[in-house]
Amino acid sequence: MADSGETHILDRLAAVIESRRGGDPETSHTARLFAKGPEKIAQKVGEEAVETVIARLAQGKAALAEESADLLYHLLVLWADAGLDPDEVWTVLETRAGTSGVEEKRRRGRVEGGARE
Repeated sequence: MADSGETHILDRLAAVIESRRGGDPETSHTARLFAKGPEKIAQKVGEEAVETVIARLAQGKAALAEESADLLYHLLVLWADAGLDPDEVWTVLETRAGTSGVEEKRRRGRVEGGARE
């Protein structure tokens, strides 16, 4: 991993994003996203997800890295807007580590070929 600091880059980015809440939408893209509300933020996550998939299928690794960074940024904004601390997501990932993906999906009620909640 390319993070040599004590705090992971995603945690540092989440802190910066949170600090932009209520900021000036004229000078901060993040503040502008917060001001536009959850629907616009969710739309941006969807757009970035599609662009990430396109980068994987039709472009090189550099484009995939760039689009992945955009997706992670917008996902962190979405979490912040929803009041979801990244540590909550990291905890879920930790509990899933070492668990078979098939078993984990079965435990959550997901079936092959589709999901049911």
